[in-house]
Amino acid sequence: MQKILVSACLLGRPVRYDGGSKRLDDTLLDAWKAEGRLVPVCPEVMAGLPTPRPPAEIEAGAGGAAVLDGRARIRDDAGGDVTAAFRAGAEAALAAARDAGCRYALLTDGSPSCGATFIYGGAFDGRRVGGQGVVTALLETQGIRVFAEHQIADLAHALAEDGSAPTEQARPNRTTLRP
Repeated sequence: MQKILVSACLLGRPVRYDGGSKRLDDTLLDAWKAEGRLVPVCPEVMAGLPTPRPPAEIEAGAGGAAVLDGRARIRDDAGGDVTAAFRAGAEAALAAARDAGCRYALLTDGSPSCGATFIYGGAFDGRRVGGQGVVTALLETQGIRVFAEHQIADLAHALAEDGSAPTEQARPNRTTLRP
């Protein structure tokens, strides 16, 4: 049975920067949880950042790969440099994925750690830019396919295609994202 690395906030755990969660109510996620497939992580918490914590963004809308390469920093909304913690969190998430044998991840879009299709622009003005967070960038360099929460059906199809999930799990599902 293929394990799936998953953002803990999608499971309702109150680990987000604001102390909340981003619970994803989805029949596929419920089934995978019941099967014991999910490996929950919160990279920021794993790196020792508190909950709640100041919001953080990758500067100038650069992506996670630029952070990993040392070409960009991650700053909180007071200007503090939290790059080292986010890099440590990415390494911890990668270690958890490797330990569990994960080839797939379902992560929270928009996060400077977990963003899979978009992150925020670095000016704390709510502007979204296409790009990846640090964890996503690192996981993908190691061959782990990352999906955002709105791509859960695509993840189910990928699991079915490689024989890691029953075919019926690749069907359309009902998804509700709660703030």
